[in-house]
Amino acid sequence: MIGALVVVLALLAGCTSEEPGTPGGGSGGGGDSGQQQQADAPKAKLTASLATDAADVPPGDPLKISVTEGAIDSVEVLSPEGKPVKGAVAQDKLTWASAEVFGYGKKYTYTAAATGSDGKKVELKGAFTTLRPAKTPRATINPADNATVGVGMPISVKFPEGKVTDKAAVEKALVVDTSKKVEGSWAWLNDQQVDWRPKEYWPSGTKVTVTAKLYGLAYGGGAYGKADLSTTFTVGRNQVVKVNTPDHKMNVYRDGVLAASYPSSNGKDADPNLNTPNGTLIVMQKDPIGDFSNPRYGYTNVKKKWAVRISNHGEFIHENEENRGNIGKANTSHGCVNLLESDAKTYFDSALIGDPVEITGSKANMPTSSDVFDWLIPWSQWQKMSALR
Repeated sequence: MIGALVVVLALLAGCTSEEPGTPGGGSGGGGDSGQQQQADAPKAKLTASLATDAADVPPGDPLKISVTEGAIDSVEVLSPEGKPVKGAVAQDKLTWASAEVFGYGKKYTYTAAATGSDGKKVELKGAFTTLRPAKTPRATINPADNATVGVGMPISVKFPEGKVTDKAAVEKALVVDTSKKVEGSWAWLNDQQVDWRPKEYWPSGTKVTVTAKLYGLAYGGGAYGKADLSTTFTVGRNQVVKVNTPDHKMNVYRDGVLAASYPSSNGKDADPNLNTPNGTLIVMQKDPIGDFSNPRYGYTNVKKKWAVRISNHGEFIHENEENRGNIGKANTSHGCVNLLESDAKTYFDSALIGDPVEITGSKANMPTSSDVFDWLIPWSQWQKMSALR
């Protein structure tokens, strides 16, 4: 009996003995278990570009969900109101990206699911909150929707409620699509206005669509865009007015061909302050009756018919029957182009906002301090006024 007991004890001892070179044999079984758990873990891993519970996220920052060792099955992002956020899975099913700008000061939740290369499912959940801007200044765009304009008309985006610090970011958000090939550029005229004009006059008949994706865009200085803007307009026939002031006449060209010639009296030649200044201007406004009162020169309650504004410096094309004796003979106005009433009416009816008016022959040049002065700036200089050059 004693011998048998010894044999059993020997066998038990053999079962618990360590293998050569393997310290702590008792933990060997635990290592096998950990390896087994690792082998059983899903291979796919989902990650989000916005950390869960992130705060003050700029609304323009997209959410991107990515997967490794697998393919994305679905992604759902919900606003606080339960409205799904638009987005799309890439063709390779490795990423999903949001396709719309988030709202200001809102908390969004997301849930993503994927299948790993091992066939196992994984899920990712999270949330983030967008910032609430200190200010959201409005912007405006011109020309207005469905307008028909002259071949010199610039596109203008203005920010009347504040200065833009990050001009490059704003300019990147502005897109001009044209039905005909047109070379053009944006230029910042000041901190609150950026204009786009073609290198040469617009081709007649061009359809133009402008989009400004400004909502959620950081302008700098804590300001963010209030709303997106867009406009679609058409460039009309090519009509250009040319006035060489010593000639005492105003010529109207259609498609480069002289269509009409009207006798005129322009600004006084001897006084540069009263010249009709040199430069390419555009038709800015049309009024059947304009008020030309100017107390500085001693006349008030002066009304003239068929007033076509060509600058904010004070120049118009209008009738002036009181100056009939000088029209076509001498320059006696205070800077305007005076026409006979019948001629002024005919021209008024033919003019479009944005028609170019080219003035030459004067002693004074039009200052670049009045609106609109886009065509007074040489093209090479205009291009340098872009924030992206």
